[in-house]
Amino acid sequence: MPLTDIAIRNAKPREKPYKLGDALGLFLLVKPTGGKLWRVKYRIHGKEKALAIGTYPTVGLAEARRRRDSARELVFDGRDPSIEKRRDKMRAEMASATTFTSVAEEYCAKRKRDGAKAWAPATANRSEYLLSLLRGSIGDMPIAEIQPIDVLTAVRRIEKKGQLESARRTLQLAGAVFRYAVATARIPSDPTRDLRGALTTPTVTHYGAIIDPERVGGLLRAIEGYEGQPMTKLAMQLAPHVFVRPGELRHAEWSEFDFDGALWRIPAAKTKMRKDHLVPLSRQSLALLEDAKALTGPEGTYFLPSGRVADL
Repeated sequence: MPLTDIAIRNAKPREKPYKLGDALGLFLLVKPTGGKLWRVKYRIHGKEKALAIGTYPTVGLAEARRRRDSARELVFDGRDPSIEKRRDKMRAEMASATTFTSVAEEYCAKRKRDGAKAWAPATANRSEYLLSLLRGSIGDMPIAEIQPIDVLTAVRRIEKKGQLESARRTLQLAGAVFRYAVATARIPSDPTRDLRGALTTPTVTHYGAIIDPERVGGLLRAIEGYEGQPMTKLAMQLAPHVFVRPGELRHAEWSEFDFDGALWRIPAAKTKMRKDHLVPLSRQSLALLEDAKALTGPEGTYFLPSGRVADL
């Protein structure tokens, strides 16, 4: 006979626990202490189990029956309600303890040690700075609760300051953090996926470049006529022969140059692509390097030492 609210309220504790049955596996377990616990009995994979679905009166009869029906649907689909309940609890605990900032920090740490694809130090510093701009808005929010409007509002604060490129890049990085959260089972999907085109596109600035052969000749003659620091002149003379980034030239070390093999091996740690960059050295390049070494001395570490100390 199905239970009624009156029967439940009138159920008194006994010396030992006893059950009041309802229907379709639902029953109320009455404890000697007076507690009344809802349980659902079910059978899956040949085993009989009981699922705790709440306490009375917090969970009333109608709600208990609804939870029983949900559990029966899981069993019908071949899923164990007890296992699903544990998973739901773990997801809830993870969501409440996992903020956007904590996942962003974890993501950045991973990218900095990501093998051949690891971030360069400059890239890591820039990315961490941009993500820090979101701390005051979505940083302390559980990542599972963040909606597209939350992210859009946060990056538009950056955009309103006129920092269009920073806003665009921050949105990209936030998307990477959310996709990492998806990959690590924190959230089901990336809330930034539908925000493409929401921000103002920054105007691209094209920096000056000499592409006219005659003007290139003028530049080379100007370098040749430079009367400043000798090492500065040698660096400018070497640059057209090697075509490397200014930072790679500034931080070049003598140990990277193979004079016999006419090769400059720039270590992966110094390159944007995170792999060794091999630069062939012409006869003119080798001659310029020999002149530079004569100026810096045989004990120097850097091709371009600091003007204040022996080595940077």
